Amino acid sequence: MATVRIDLPDQLAQDAERAGLLSSASLEQLLRQQLQAQAAKELLDAAGQMDQADESEIITPEVAAAEIAAMRAEKRAARKP
Repeated sequence: MATVRIDLPDQLAQDAERAGLLSSASLEQLLRQQLQAQAAKELLDAAGQMDQADESEIITPEVAAAEIAAMRAEKRAARKP
């Protein structure tokens, strides 16, 4: 278990202490919630970027298959002495 020291303004520390927010259990819960919220935001941001992507970059399954076949042929050719 790690020990963490934080500096807070006096009034905030007093208010948080009275509210029971400075206990290890409360801080752990708050941090886990924040990490989950951050991960969700990053996922939504990534999804939004994908939605805005230029559709001209989308390739058809046929083009993808051709690219894979070309890469495999290149690897086979490189293996032959």
